[in-house]
Amino acid sequence: MDLTPKILYKIGSLELGSSSKVLEKILDRPSKHQNSVKVIPILGVPCDAVTAFIQFLYSSRCTEEEIDGYGIHLLALSHVFSVQQLKQRCTKGLSTRLMVENVVDVLQLARLCDAPDLYLKCMRFLSKEFKAVKRTEGWKFLRANDAVLELEILQFLDEIELRDKKRTRSKEERGIYLELSEAMECLEHICTEGCTNVGPYDREPPTKKTGPCERFSTCQGLQGLIKHFAMCEKRMNGGCCRCKRMGQLLKLHASICDQDDHRCKVPLCRQFKLKNQLDRKAADGRWRLLVKRVACAKTVSSLSSPKMMMLRRREEDSC
Repeated sequence: MDLTPKILYKIGSLELGSSSKVLEKILDRPSKHQNSVKVIPILGVPCDAVTAFIQFLYSSRCTEEEIDGYGIHLLALSHVFSVQQLKQRCTKGLSTRLMVENVVDVLQLARLCDAPDLYLKCMRFLSKEFKAVKRTEGWKFLRANDAVLELEILQFLDEIELRDKKRTRSKEERGIYLELSEAMECLEHICTEGCTNVGPYDREPPTKKTGPCERFSTCQGLQGLIKHFAMCEKRMNGGCCRCKRMGQLLKLHASICDQDDHRCKVPLCRQFKLKNQLDRKAADGRWRLLVKRVACAKTVSSLSSPKMMMLRRREEDSC
């Protein structure tokens, strides 16, 4: 790209200086000869990309067609000549044009041009399409010539896999805590209000046959467990798995129950509370964590219930 010294000086001082400090410094350098032609070599980039680059310096505009055709080259030029506005435009444009065939090339360029947002988006795209990317020529070239970047990619993939496993495990645990929280509410519902064929000890059983409980999905199963616990002959010897499960539910209830002994109608609540107080020092850390998580899930569940949301709306309306 050749320009006469006079025009070059005008462009550098008036137009390019405000867009690129790098170009301004180049253009302001004194020439060896007064009438000599000053040349700024730009190698390895198509002429049309250089034209689009200079047009952006004048107009601060870059079309979608130019990003499609020369986005990679314009990103390199904007980095070399420190044109931040164009660099942001190219970074955003390239991030929406990632494909299996070009993601490795764009990733390498983002790393060289210090474009962390584009680098991260390339990594995420690559992690989702890694099986297809491994078959591309770009990946084969990278493996043969850039072991450091290959290691970065593999480490990122390992971190993504570990994060996904942790998220899945956390989701499963959260589901278990919510199920146990529902079981605690259902147990209080059965022992306080009564449901279907099982009810409080101080209330007569219902004479009319009622349908399955609609409030809790675990109600029917829990009623069957309570009936079995009350009549099982193996319970005293500790040889019944179903009774052990019921005993753990009763113990869990006693651990999170905040009612007075004479008000709570769940069987054995007072006895388990006393036992928990005696065994508090020797209690298993995992059990304490379970109690804490179930109590937290119960609180969250109660806050998100339709009744609580209605009360909140009323409070907001009154304010």
